[in-house]
Amino acid sequence: MLRSRIIPCLLVHKKGLVKTLRFSVEDGKYVGDPINAVKIFNEKNVDEIMVIDIDATVRGHEPDYEMIKNVATECRMPLCYGGGVRTVEQVRKIIKLGAEKVAVSAAALENICLLNEMSEAVGAQSVVLVLDIAKKKSLWGGTYYEIFTHNGKRKTGKKLYDFLEEIKNISYGELVINNIDLDGVMTGYDMDMCDNVRELTDVPLTFLGGAGSYDDLKKLVSRFKIIGAAAGSIFIFKGKYKAVLIQYPLPKERYEITTIK
Repeated sequence: MLRSRIIPCLLVHKKGLVKTLRFSVEDGKYVGDPINAVKIFNEKNVDEIMVIDIDATVRGHEPDYEMIKNVATECRMPLCYGGGVRTVEQVRKIIKLGAEKVAVSAAALENICLLNEMSEAVGAQSVVLVLDIAKKKSLWGGTYYEIFTHNGKRKTGKKLYDFLEEIKNISYGELVINNIDLDGVMTGYDMDMCDNVRELTDVPLTFLGGAGSYDDLKKLVSRFKIIGAAAGSIFIFKGKYKAVLIQYPLPKERYEITTIK
């Protein structure tokens, strides 16, 4: 039976964990060691975890296979890895190392048919398309969402809603929409954007960026019934001073968040 998932997203920078602010490492904060974080999340029986190496694509590096192997070996929950993934062979290798899913962004934006090849190689259910977006003003006074790559540093010139129309026949298993403007801000998801994306695709969806409380997760789940509710800050920071403390909804809280009445 399908149900909503509550997904911590861990960002790896220089082999450590960071929490960025609007995709800026400089404005963000070091929050610990990836393996230690995974061990704690294991104890909390999380639904799934995303681990994104934010250096790999920007610097043109291969995925850090040793890190992926260590994380996957420690994980007792489904693992989605992203960062520096450009080829079918890399996807195969990451799946063999123990990840259930592989996230692709920049390479897919350059050649969207690459997703078809990856899906054929490892199964569409293991291929995740990540779109990093930011709201922009048009010349005519309206707004639109532009897709970025390379940790938000490179414009693609592609508009989110138009792009989703273009890729309706592409094979992949999940779409993650990562909101640059709301990263680390903790003011809630952009629900209007979420509504519009849901109307444009039938692919399983996960939204990331903006969650500031468990109530924000519940609002997202209540709106869409079956959805991936991903976040970073609320699972890493505690209190108004943002002390580093890894946390996750208790079983009762998780039930309240994901149960639709």
